[in-house]
Amino acid sequence: MRDFGPETYGELNADVYDEWHAAHDPTDAVRGLAELIGEGPAGPVFELAVGTGRVTIPLASLGVDLRGVDASEAMVARLRAKPGGDRIPVVIGDMADVDDGTDDLFAMVFVVFSTFFFLQDQEEQVRCFANAAQRLLPGGRFVLECPMPDVARYQRNQTLETHQVGLDRVRLAAVRHDPVEQRFEGHHVLITERGIKLAPAFMRYAWPAELDLMARLAGLRRVHRWGGWRREPFRAEGDYITVYEKPTNS
Repeated sequence: MRDFGPETYGELNADVYDEWHAAHDPTDAVRGLAELIGEGPAGPVFELAVGTGRVTIPLASLGVDLRGVDASEAMVARLRAKPGGDRIPVVIGDMADVDDGTDDLFAMVFVVFSTFFFLQDQEEQVRCFANAAQRLLPGGRFVLECPMPDVARYQRNQTLETHQVGLDRVRLAAVRHDPVEQRFEGHHVLITERGIKLAPAFMRYAWPAELDLMARLAGLRRVHRWGGWRREPFRAEGDYITVYEKPTNS
């Protein structure tokens, strides 16, 4: 889908996002981020792609000076409608710009779940790293939660999976894999008596070593890579956490 822009996913998925991700408990992410914030320099924290605030709101409730950006007005409207969401400064914009409308430097910039990969090509991802590095305080950290790409699940570079079956609904995921461009292009398909809803998700994945190179180009160094927010050992499967740091002499 060539017309897929920074706002597309949120604008077309905001009404079902919380429901479809209800099983993805953000508690560990909130706790893990709070621990990392406590280990770094003092300063505000900036979240890329705040979405509906599933991590944003509970983290801010801990007293974190948290700001954010999201490309989708529909997703941000959902955040602001939740208790405490209207008190968090969020701007509408492209997360690759790492721009909150101020010149402040941040103790941490972070992006959770698989959202970094919604930057649609390598150039955008490299730009995000560079902009994050420029906005970090010395000793500040850029934290990413990413899934390890699982290309083995695709036969003939495509897959169709069933996510939900009920008396009144069926939810499927249809995805095509482009190994040259490192892209997943797919839809969640919800079929009910009322009709069919398409929820697109187009992602450009990167391998851990490629992310490390992006960090080096931006002047950051990797200090941690864990297999989860509880700092489990990293294994080449599932979601993982990477922490990059801006040197104090930069």
